[in-house]
Amino acid sequence: MIPFSSTQGFHQENVMKNHVLAIALSAAALGGCVSYESKTSLTNPTATGVASLIGNWASASATVIPAPSTCVDFKWNATEQTGSSAKGSFSATCAGDLKVQGTASGTLSGTTIAWSANGTAVSPTVPTCAITLTGTAELTATSIRVPYNGNTCLGPVSGVEVLNKK
Repeated sequence: MIPFSSTQGFHQENVMKNHVLAIALSAAALGGCVSYESKTSLTNPTATGVASLIGNWASASATVIPAPSTCVDFKWNATEQTGSSAKGSFSATCAGDLKVQGTASGTLSGTTIAWSANGTAVSPTVPTCAITLTGTAELTATSIRVPYNGNTCLGPVSGVEVLNKK
C-alpha cells in the first residue's frame, strides 16, 4: 500500500480543478468561434388582419392641384372595424378644386382591399355635388397603394394614390 498524505490530496484536488477550468475556458473559446445569425423580414403589416387598416392614412405625395380627371391629397381616418371590414372619414381634392368630404370603407382579403368612398364635393365655382370613388387597393407593411375610378359633377376621375399610415 502506498501511503497517502494530506498534501497529495490537496495537490490532486487542485490539478482536478485546473483541468475543469481549462476545459470550461476551451469550450468558451470555441463557442466564441461559432457564430449565430438571425434574420427577420417584415413583409406584412405589423398589425394583423383588418386591425392593420385602423388609424390615419394620408397621401404620400405632396399636395398639388389635381388635373381635371384626377384626385389628390387622400386622407382616410379608419375608426371602425367589423369582421374583415374597416370604415371611417375620407377627404380628397378632385377634378381641379372640388374639396371632397365623406366616408370610405374597405374589405380586406389577404393584402387586397376592395374599397369605396362616397362624399360631397364643394367648390367656389360649382354647386355642391355627390362624388363616388371605388377601387381595389394593395396593403403593404407601411402603405396602401390605391388605384381609383369615380364620378364627380365635373366628370369622371381615375388614378393611383399611395397612402402612408400617420
